[in-house]
Amino acid sequence: MSGRRNGNGSDKAVIARLEGLGRAVAEAARKGKNPTLEIPIRALSNVKFNDKRSIIELGDETQSRLFLNVAMAKKFMQTMLVAAGCKEFVESGKTTSLRDLFYRLKHTLPGTTENTFDEQEESDPIIEDVEVTLDTLREELHLFASRKGSMVGPITIRDSGDQIDLARMGSGGWAVPSIVEPSVIQFVRHEAKYVLLIEKEAVWVRFNEDKFWKREKCIILQSGGQPPRGVRRLVQRLVNELKLPLFVLVDNDPWGLYIYSVVKQGSINLAYESMRMAVPAARFIGLSTFDREEFKIAKDLTIALDEQDRSRTKQMLDYPWFQKKPWQRELKEMLASGVKMELEALSTKRNISFITEEYLPRKLKEKKWLD
Repeated sequence: MSGRRNGNGSDKAVIARLEGLGRAVAEAARKGKNPTLEIPIRALSNVKFNDKRSIIELGDETQSRLFLNVAMAKKFMQTMLVAAGCKEFVESGKTTSLRDLFYRLKHTLPGTTENTFDEQEESDPIIEDVEVTLDTLREELHLFASRKGSMVGPITIRDSGDQIDLARMGSGGWAVPSIVEPSVIQFVRHEAKYVLLIEKEAVWVRFNEDKFWKREKCIILQSGGQPPRGVRRLVQRLVNELKLPLFVLVDNDPWGLYIYSVVKQGSINLAYESMRMAVPAARFIGLSTFDREEFKIAKDLTIALDEQDRSRTKQMLDYPWFQKKPWQRELKEMLASGVKMELEALSTKRNISFITEEYLPRKLKEKKWLD
């Protein structure tokens, strides 16, 4: 990994990098050279696991994107359009959505029937190209995605200047925005002992309704499946800045375990973001394959692994970050049992609040988690 900044740039610094990109292209054209962009390759072949840092990182390999190349000219144009569009928003101090940027840049080229962009599926990867090329994060380019995730707990924050007590957010919680940088979100005070990240909204609702966070003095977040960038970044800030432990509660299936691994080590697709999103200290609190016997979960509440589940689990057995003996035991037991379980299976015990009143308190007390 070659000295990548991993974000935290001011608007002034971001504008300077965007202008530098434009100047380099213009200077090459003035000299009669073929303007070229060097785009870091975002693929498995250019990703490695840093054992020392316990995160997934992007390597140094790049691919050239040439202006005077029939196969590359359109993507070159799209890259410059996205960069120019982002510069406009950074300079104005305003933000926009990924969808809105797509529409602002979409038009038909004069004298042709060719569009700059036809679908948002074209512009989103180009935004990532600009991010990684300039080592400038999407959030620093003033781009946001749809809100996804909710948070409650004994903590007061400041959101764009407004002070909000997250212990007084009712049943819905505070909606986590996609831009949660210190310039937007500040932590004012808290009484939390730890952070609990919950995969499923329905399960998070149970924890919120039961006031688990009040009883346990913890912060609970829900990610709605794979955590979006805003949730991952916020969790990392809570851990690093407030020195809070992080526990992750997911389904007992290969997809739930992968969600945990993304929170802990980062993801292959966003390897260039790992330094500001991954939480190597994250702990897996459940649902474990071994919980079926320990908590007497009835067999008819399990679901048979399908071929895709089995294939995914076998792949995970080879991941460097799952080589510890407890994780190998966990994954092999899942394959041997031939079943998976959802968190909701715990609500069919003696009462609907079994997961908040017995399951998780017991696992925390007995320190039954995996690192």
